[in-house]
Formats: sequence, structure tokens, C-alpha cells
Amino acid sequence: STPDYKNGFMIIIEPYDQRTPHFEDPIIQFACLDASLAIKPVLKRFQSVIITSGTLSPIDLYPKLLDLQPKVRRSLSMSIVRPCICPMIVTRGTDQTPVTSQFNARENKAVVRNYGALLIDLAKSIPDGIVCFFTSYQYMENVVTEWHEQGVLAEVLKHKLLFIETKDVVETTLALDNYRRACDCGRGAVFLSVARGKVSEGIDFDRHYGRCVVLYGIPFQYTKSHILLARLEYLRRTFKIREDEFLAFDALRQASQCVGRVIRSKVDYGIMIFADKRYNNQSKRSKLPPWITQFLEESNANLSTEEAVNVCKSFLKNIAQPLSSATISSSVQVSTLLTEEDLTKRAETMREARKARERSEQNSDDENEIAFKKMKKN
Repeated sequence: STPDYKNGFMIIIEPYDQRTPHFEDPIIQFACLDASLAIKPVLKRFQSVIITSGTLSPIDLYPKLLDLQPKVRRSLSMSIVRPCICPMIVTRGTDQTPVTSQFNARENKAVVRNYGALLIDLAKSIPDGIVCFFTSYQYMENVVTEWHEQGVLAEVLKHKLLFIETKDVVETTLALDNYRRACDCGRGAVFLSVARGKVSEGIDFDRHYGRCVVLYGIPFQYTKSHILLARLEYLRRTFKIREDEFLAFDALRQASQCVGRVIRSKVDYGIMIFADKRYNNQSKRSKLPPWITQFLEESNANLSTEEAVNVCKSFLKNIAQPLSSATISSSVQVSTLLTEEDLTKRAETMREARKARERSEQNSDDENEIAFKKMKKN
């Protein structure tokens, strides 16, 4: 039977589509404000439910959002022999201007120029494909227009082809196809896309299609959206979740989803660049998943654009070397891999625990039998 939901839904009228705010196009939407409504039928039907994903961090907020009490919560790191990803945080340009996509800095040409200089140097140094994510279509259009005037695009085209995601699905699909062709033939390409768009959620850039991903800014949601405002009010009133807590959680989850496009298998490798000074704040870094933070060295958390390019070159040089036995034995990550000796020890430990449990049960049965005999005598 269909559950009768009395709360958690709302009819919302938007005066225009948030993707095209300059055109009046009223939209009536029936919005679900409560994610727990979708998971409740699953929890009622099945005794055990496992929810797993690479972008569930921070994991502490999900019990509130889904209105559940998990028996087990685990946030696991990545088990590998040597680092296959190289995350870094770029906080400033070569002229020491802080780089950020904050609203009050979006008209700062120095920030846009440093973002462009970073892309040019990456196009020169990194082979194959580079994927760049912007926080919104509007911001990407403004930056690309400024790059065209500054000559950044012409400089990038000397080294790689350039493709841009648009709001048109057919155009974006064609651009993706040509991007892959450019990578296949060895020419290499740069793909400019938008967080929360088609590319960030449904397209994989595995192998040579994505050797580097650059995230320009933190992808916060459009805070003037009526649906978002209604949901924030509902979460605050129902689950006691603060607005800033949910917005930061949602933005960093989306950031993890964007950079995760480049790692799709155990033999893959890539570079992840968080190009915004706010990523260096502990409040933001702590919300990134462990499989990213375990490789984020402290020395790479406050880089200039020039330093970031040097780190990229060093990483690509090291990852190109064959994996020797000395590398395996000296790897700090090798302890996460189980050897035959580890498996033998675990099997012995499990056998001993099982024997101890059987002895305990036998003793309990003997005590119960003695107590029963005493009761019969009495």
C-alpha cells in the first residue's frame, strides 16, 4: 500500500528557471523536502540495509537527513600499494592574490587571470585529458569571456583542444564525444563543465580521459532558490539541522563527486586540484571523504598556482615509474593489504574465539542442568 505522507512535500512556484534568471518563465513544482520519506519503505521491508558510496562524507549528517539509527557506521580509506591520486589545494596565484569563487571576488580580474594561468600551465604539463568544474553556468560564462579577452583560451589551444559544456544536452553530448576522440588520438583536450551538471554526475573520465580535474571554487547551491529555502526551513524545523551546516555538507559532497570522476578503477590515477582558498579551512577539509584526505599532504594544502604545477609534474614523473619490489616494501600503504600470514593469524583468532564461545555455552548448559536438578530435589 502507498504510505500516506502528510508532511515533507510542498507546492512551490518559481517566477523563473534558476538556470535562466533573466527570462520570466514561471514554474510550478511539487517538491519533496524530506529525503527520509524515500528510504522509509526500504527500511520497513528489509531487516538489513547497507548504504554505501564514495561521497557519503561527512557521514554523521546522514542519520539526521534519513531519520535512521545505523548500527554500524564506517568511513574507510583506500587500500593501495602506492598513491594513485594527488589532491592539492591552490589558495593563491603567482602574484599572491588569493583565489576564490566567492561572490565578492567574482569581478576581480586578478583572480580570473590566475585561474587562467593555472589552466595554461596544466595544459602544457599534463598529458591527455583535463576536466575543469565551475560552480555555475553563469560563473563559467563570465570566466570564459574574460579568458578570451585576456588571451588565455588562445594560449590553451596551442597545447590542447578545448570543449565546453552547455545547457543543451545534444551539444554537450557532441562535445564529450569529440573530447574523447582528441584524447584517443593523443592530442589531448580540456573540458570546461559545471558542478551539478550532466558531466559531474553521470560521466566517467577514466584512464587517459581524465588525468587531472580542477575545481574552480566551492559548488554551493543557488541560495535564492525557493525550493532550497523551503527545504532549509523544513530541515531546521524537523531535524534541527542548521542552514550553514547543510549547505557546507552539500557543497563538499558535490565537490567530492566532481573530483571523483577521474578515479574509476584500481589501476587508474589522476590529479585533483581544489582551486579556492576556502578549501584550506579545517571546516571544509574535514568534510572531504577519507579516500581523498589520506593523500592530501599538509605541504600541498596551501599552494600557489606555480607550486601546484610543480607538484603535478613530480607526481606524474613518479607514477610513470614501474612498481618495483623496493617500492612495495617501503610503501606506507602496504599495511592496508592482507598477506597470507595475516589471513592465517585471523583464521586462528577466529577459531580460538569460536572454541571459547562453545566452552562458555557448554558451561552455561551444565550450570542450568545442575540448577534444574536442585529444583527437582526441592
